[in-house]
Amino acid sequence: MSWLVTGGAGYIGAHVVRALKDAGIPPVVVDDLSTGRREFVPRGVPVVEGSILDGGLLERAIDEHAVRGVIHVAGFKYAGVSVQRPLHTYLQNVEGTRVLLAAMQERGVDRIVFSSSAAVYGTPDVDLVTEDTPKAPESPYGESKLIGEWLLRDQGIAAGLRHTSLRYFNVVGSGDDGVFDVSPHNLLPKVFEALLAGGTPVINGTDYPTPDGTNVRDYLHVADLALAHVAAAQRLDAGEPVEPAYNLGSGDGASVRAIMDAIRRVTAIPFEPDEGPRRPGDPARIVASGDLAARDLGWRMRHSLDDMVASAWAARSGSAD
Repeated sequence: MSWLVTGGAGYIGAHVVRALKDAGIPPVVVDDLSTGRREFVPRGVPVVEGSILDGGLLERAIDEHAVRGVIHVAGFKYAGVSVQRPLHTYLQNVEGTRVLLAAMQERGVDRIVFSSSAAVYGTPDVDLVTEDTPKAPESPYGESKLIGEWLLRDQGIAAGLRHTSLRYFNVVGSGDDGVFDVSPHNLLPKVFEALLAGGTPVINGTDYPTPDGTNVRDYLHVADLALAHVAAAQRLDAGEPVEPAYNLGSGDGASVRAIMDAIRRVTAIPFEPDEGPRRPGDPARIVASGDLAARDLGWRMRHSLDDMVASAWAARSGSAD
């Protein structure tokens, strides 16, 4: 009996697959490889190439691999781009989730861990975000993740689906030198690409009401994130209670300038970032409490900021050799 990981050839999904394997839970991957990479999937793990919009493919994968649960990571993840491509975002994230849930119901699979996002909160007006902080998404991406949570909730009421959603904040680092963040929009990949090309990274906004003037975000190591998925799957397998959603956050956070300082230490590349204007809609601070996840999922920050940056740099710079 296996767990299906949608998007399991992507940066986060591939780490989840490794964590499942390490826990003795056989994983199987469904991925259309539009952004995922087959080489990110560990050898011996089955890969079903195709879209989560294909219900027949999902049902066959469930049957052929004796799937008992799903970790749903697949989706269109670019919040900024989603503003220009709302229909594509809703197709992939909302319709894709609906098709997956329908396939699960058809084949009798009744447990799911959903990859949600801090984007469901929008720009919160609190210093520490909890699961009860009001939801006010500000992009089609954030809205699509909130709708995904609603779909799970409603299917739980209608069909007994057992579910939980994990709300990610800023995921960085690498747990395997062969797997790295390929997003062109995330901070660390953007800085690394600039450095590898001999360019200068840019800080967007240095006049925020924060200790060093740059905005503060909650950075999490991807391997820690993956362990939380496994713990959630294990609780669902054991029939233990879970919350509808968990924040995966540090309770602290780091500024963009602190990230730049860590990159300079880790890479030993002497650079001074350029300072640009704020980006519209960027809040000064978003930091989350991970207390509920610590209580139920064993969630904790196992890596320092330098650890996160060093592992990300090793994976990315190694791939450029």
